[in-house]
Amino acid sequence: MPDVMIEAHGLTKSYGRPSARVRVLDGIGLRVARAGVFALLGPNGAGKTTTVRILATLTTADAGTARVAGYDVVADRRRVRRAISLTGQFAAVDETLTGEENLRMMARLTGHSRARSRQRAEELLERFGLTDAARRLVRTYSGGMRRRLDLAAGLVGSPEPGVFFLDEPTTGLDPRSRRELWQVVRDLAGRGATVLLTTQYLEEADQLADRIAVLNKGRIAAEGTPEQLKSRVPGHRLDLVLTTREAYLRLAARAVHHSPGSLTLGLPTDGTAAQTRALLDEIDPQRTDVDRFSLHSATLDDVFLTLTAENAEPADTAEAPARV
Repeated sequence: MPDVMIEAHGLTKSYGRPSARVRVLDGIGLRVARAGVFALLGPNGAGKTTTVRILATLTTADAGTARVAGYDVVADRRRVRRAISLTGQFAAVDETLTGEENLRMMARLTGHSRARSRQRAEELLERFGLTDAARRLVRTYSGGMRRRLDLAAGLVGSPEPGVFFLDEPTTGLDPRSRRELWQVVRDLAGRGATVLLTTQYLEEADQLADRIAVLNKGRIAAEGTPEQLKSRVPGHRLDLVLTTREAYLRLAARAVHHSPGSLTLGLPTDGTAAQTRALLDEIDPQRTDVDRFSLHSATLDDVFLTLTAENAEPADTAEAPARV
C-alpha cells in the first residue's frame, strides 16, 4: 500500500444556482500518511462533509485532484470504493434485523459465500464487542452499539487496514458511548488503518488525532499536531466573568476569547501568580467589575475560536504535508 493514503490538491466545490453560487471549498489540499488518525475540524458550513464526500467518490469536485489509497477518485472510482469504509453522522443499519443478520447481509452483498459471510459476521461481532447482542434486533441497541455495528458493517467488504472516513461519528452519543467509540477508532489506527475523522467535539480531536487540519471559509486555516496548534495561541488564558455589560465592553478589545452571553472574556497571560495578580489589579482596581476568574492552559477550543473568528484569514498551508 502507498505511504500516502489520502492526497488532494486544489479541491474546489460550489453549490447553488448559476446566479447565486456558494463556494464551499476554495482550493484545499491534504496529504495524509498511512496509519493513524487525521482530524478535520471546522464550524458548520466550513466544508468538512463536502471534503469527505469528494474523497469517498460520492460527489465530484469542480476543480482539483484527489487520490485515495493510490487511486484517483474520479478515474479509479471503483478501486477507491473497494479500499475505503465510510461512516456518516447516523448509523446506516437495518433496525428490523439483528446485528448478526446485518453483517451477514452486508457480506453477501459484497460477494462472500454464505459460509464466509457467517464467519465474517462472527469475527466482527467479537471484535466490536457485540457478540452477546448478535441475535437481538438492532432497534433494541443503544446509540453506541449501533455506531459500533455501523463501523463493523463498513469493514465487512473492505480490505484491511484500508482507509476509514468517519464523518462526525459520535453525533448524538452520550459521554460513555463516545468514549467506547474512541477506543474503537484507536484500535483501527493501531491495526494500521488510516482514519480521516470530522468532528465538532474538540476534545475528541485532541484525544484521537495525530494531526489536525482546521477548515474555515472553505480553506485550510491551520494544520499540525494538537500541540503545534495549541502553540499558536497564548500559553495561558485568564477567564474573567464580569459583573456588568459595561465592564465587558470596556475590556473586550483586549480579550482573545469572548462569550457575551455569560459576560466572560479570556485575556492572555503567562500563567504566573505575579502577572495574574497584576492583571486583576490593573483591569479592576476597585474590585467591582470581576465577579470570578479561572486560569487555564491553551486548549483546542482556544485554537478553534481563534482560527475561525469572523476576521480570521486562512493560512496559506493548503499543500503542506500532513503526516499521521
